[in-house]
Amino acid sequence: MKALRKHSVFYLMMLPIIVYFLLFSYYPLLRGFITSFQKFRVIGNRPFVGLDNYKTVLTDPNFWRMLENTLFIGGGILVAGFVAPLIVALSLSEVMKSWFRKFTQMIIYLPHLFSWVVVAGLWIFMLSPDGGLVNEILGWFGAVPIHFLAEEAYGRWIMIASSIWKEAGFTCVIYLASIVSINPSLFESARIDGANRWQLVRYITIPQLVPAMKVVLLLSTLSVLRIFDQVFIMKNPAIEHSVDVLMIYTYEKGIIKFDMGVANAAGFMIIAATLLLTLVVRRAIRYDEG
Repeated sequence: MKALRKHSVFYLMMLPIIVYFLLFSYYPLLRGFITSFQKFRVIGNRPFVGLDNYKTVLTDPNFWRMLENTLFIGGGILVAGFVAPLIVALSLSEVMKSWFRKFTQMIIYLPHLFSWVVVAGLWIFMLSPDGGLVNEILGWFGAVPIHFLAEEAYGRWIMIASSIWKEAGFTCVIYLASIVSINPSLFESARIDGANRWQLVRYITIPQLVPAMKVVLLLSTLSVLRIFDQVFIMKNPAIEHSVDVLMIYTYEKGIIKFDMGVANAAGFMIIAATLLLTLVVRRAIRYDEG
């Protein structure tokens, strides 16, 4: 109690934040969990149906199709979104011209500031078969226009590529900040011993980046099953079968069909799977060991 009175001002400052999260995060989460066991009705009683909503989700072929799409797209974003920014950051760290490094860093970071509406518009324009930048370049080599956003074979890969294009700059900044914090004496000692640039990167830079790499990997894992914005905006009837993801499933069930019981059941299965996947990755990378 003495400590409570001593720091009472700080606890009062935290109180609005605590109330905010209780009202707008944890209470809706609790209500959603309860609804996942009910037959949802807008008016009238909402009888409990046990695990029927979860059984409905697990026996729905669309759920498993969207799970496959989610794992493919999310897994591709996880792997490419981890490796590509690392390569870019290591390359930029070797650039001697400070102005060029900063300019490049700004260019690749800029897409992170755009909303998915803007990014989707840019990609739809670039991939358009009629005057799109990509097809214009392919035309220089005599290739016929390709309807990228109308063929299922390209759908998943476009989702992965557009996500990497948007978020790689942000991840790259994390890596660059870690590279800057490396003790310069380590490089100086290695150079005295005759190490070349590749050896400096392999034996000093990359090992020193391991903590940052663990953070990036763990944060990326949290979003593997929660892809929504880009798919919702960029999909169309021609490719939706190959790009619809789990969050689209909950949206269709809850918002379009207004079957909130099934939508919440699917949502909590995604939450549970995300938690399990995160714990597995955390254990695999030995995150707590630094």
